[in-house]
Amino acid sequence: MSGSRAEQVDTLRISQVTTLLLIRHGRTTANSKGILAGRNPGIELDRAGREQAQDLADRLRDVPLTHIVTSPLERTVSTAKALVSGRDVKLLRDRRIIECDYGSWSGKKLKTLAKDPLWVSVQAHPSAVTFPDGESMAGAQLRAVAAARAWSARAERETGKHSIVALVSHGDVIKSILADALGMHLDAFQRIVIDPASVSVLTYTPLRPFVSGVNEQGDLGRLIPAPTASSDSAVGGGAGSARAHS
Repeated sequence: MSGSRAEQVDTLRISQVTTLLLIRHGRTTANSKGILAGRNPGIELDRAGREQAQDLADRLRDVPLTHIVTSPLERTVSTAKALVSGRDVKLLRDRRIIECDYGSWSGKKLKTLAKDPLWVSVQAHPSAVTFPDGESMAGAQLRAVAAARAWSARAERETGKHSIVALVSHGDVIKSILADALGMHLDAFQRIVIDPASVSVLTYTPLRPFVSGVNEQGDLGRLIPAPTASSDSAVGGGAGSARAHS
């Protein structure tokens, strides 16, 4: 790297970054029936899920989203369409944030799957799990994290360093991205709770990711970081976002 150590540190401190909103789709017919939907087609939002999607769109109305990206499955696309309504933003699809491929587990009731010997590993050691005829959970995390980082970089190139990207995806996918950002082993990601239509807030800086909101379902304006974000963590906790005091 060129320049003095002081110059390098100063550059990191004034780094401005893209904000990622990790959004889970609204409740589905499969969710309400206790079924693991996976990638099965035809899984739509139920009535409550449609209301959740509209409420989410209302809560994000004043947030200047620069990109809205969705998993290609029906439930995420429907949720993302509610966000696009009234905005001059195109809806983009990315298979890297699609649901984990649960293979032959897809379409089965959760109470039935809980009796499968693999269930214990899914709960305690997901990093070792590959679903029958499906995908490994570690592989799903790798593609999802790669997508999150790629969209952060792409948004910065296309719309500048104050970009705000909505990634509309699925519970386990979002949990895996957050676990990576928090420095957690994948085996601990089941400790994270991601409810339907919730929003989690993540930024990648030159030194480290910052997670400023997880499973948020209330006011969202306060979660958006100030335009200038630092790679340094505030020793002692800091005073909070400037938006929280405006």
